[in-house]
Amino acid sequence: MAKSKVQLYDTTLRDGTQAEGFSLSVDDKLKVMAALDRLGVHFIEGGWPGSNPRDEEFFERAKKVQLKNSTLVAFGSTHHPKKSPANDANLAALLDSGAQVVALVGKSWTRHLRHQLKISLERNLAMVSGSVDYMVKKGLRVFFDAEHFFDGFKEDPEYALAVLDAAAQAGAEALVLCDTNGGNLPFTISEITAQVAARHKGLTIGIHSHNDSELAVACSLAAVAAGARQVQGTIAGFGERCGNANLCSIIPNLQLKMGYACLGKAQLKNLTRTTRYLFELANIPPERYLPYVGSAAFTHKGGLHISAVEKDPVLYEHVIPETVGNQRRLLVSDLAGRAAVLAKAKTWGIDLDGKEDETQAILNELKEREKEGFQYEGAEASFELLMCRARGAKAHYFDLVGFRVMDYKAAEHDAPQAEATVRVRVGDQEEHTAASGNGPVHALDQAIRKALTRFFPVLQEVRLVDYKVRVLTGQDGTAAKVRVLIESSDGKTTWGTVGVSEDVLEASWQALGDSIRYRLYQESRG
Repeated sequence: MAKSKVQLYDTTLRDGTQAEGFSLSVDDKLKVMAALDRLGVHFIEGGWPGSNPRDEEFFERAKKVQLKNSTLVAFGSTHHPKKSPANDANLAALLDSGAQVVALVGKSWTRHLRHQLKISLERNLAMVSGSVDYMVKKGLRVFFDAEHFFDGFKEDPEYALAVLDAAAQAGAEALVLCDTNGGNLPFTISEITAQVAARHKGLTIGIHSHNDSELAVACSLAAVAAGARQVQGTIAGFGERCGNANLCSIIPNLQLKMGYACLGKAQLKNLTRTTRYLFELANIPPERYLPYVGSAAFTHKGGLHISAVEKDPVLYEHVIPETVGNQRRLLVSDLAGRAAVLAKAKTWGIDLDGKEDETQAILNELKEREKEGFQYEGAEASFELLMCRARGAKAHYFDLVGFRVMDYKAAEHDAPQAEATVRVRVGDQEEHTAASGNGPVHALDQAIRKALTRFFPVLQEVRLVDYKVRVLTGQDGTAAKVRVLIESSDGKTTWGTVGVSEDVLEASWQALGDSIRYRLYQESRG
């Protein structure tokens, strides 16, 4: 039976955008808000409408959006020390935002008041009380964020508690305790949160942790165990410095491990998709090693591990991947054993049951190729072709007679011009053609497809969508062996292939050749 409900408060659109290299346009923010609403978080902090034109535009456009599951929150601060609530521009912007819930941040650390604001402790209490009271009387729900609360409590607990008392007495419905510097440990968070929860039993206690000690998730969970019922964080932990508490870890930990109600089962299954969507909008490569939602979260590479999860997934998976919308992946590498090969063969519809010699031949070639520098984790199409070759299956389709690539630059400021000439043989017919491109690899790719398209029209659909080069042995400098990874697509599916050589064009040819053969192989299988 689930314990009491925990409110999920997402601040990706405000605190998250303070991360280095992370930026969202107004259109992006509206899309993220819609995704978070589908996910089902209870509160979405849209930004600080009084601080910048982008957030002002966001809230203006958000007025036309009807959220189904979430409530939009506007963030701001207590009024300026030299002003009153009624003539403070920051509070006026919050009122104009259209949000029915506002989060007001106020100071709770005497050091902050002495060194930054340089105001009296009494004046700060009046600012907290006056700002909250003003917004409540305007008909808004108010969450009070006590900035630096835990550091403030350790220095002067009576004053830190007095700040919370002032907000509570003025009508705040939630008191959010902030570990702003991210330097506190979980047991400290737990002890202090428990005291606050006991003092304010009628209010929602929240936790807002930063990850500077890599403990934001642990501190958030500790706070909930001690009585907090609102958790603030961001998708994937984006945030200033080392980031905020990662909701993608907090949510399943609370719900699956600690028994607190957060999201419905269908919403929880949307967690991985929502996370990857955010990375896509931010134009940042997805972090594969994120717990629960990363592509590596339920990925197995070691042969013993693969063998075990095939028999009983619980042996190496702490939750069912599909629970959070993720999936199990079994990698093929030089660490793999028979179980990995058999699992992949089963996935691809290849029957190896009882065929010990074929299985061993595949495994032997895999390990030998990986020793040479090939890597099949991101090039499973090449591994499937390797498997076919080792079994004696026909998946060759054409032969390369030869290729020549020229890259010509006429003058210092002229753009280089690349041209490739290719000769291929299909059956007893030979095709000789040339093509230009944006660089030698692109030219080679164009020439190969041009030469083969008249034999295999389906190749007109194939496009190269990603190309990576990795130097394997740096001590040889520009003569080093390189690995080329290529991702191709026909508009419906994508597949990865690999090539390895001291010559980058030869490695590229290997990967391009595998890409084409894989598409033809799939076509032959229907």
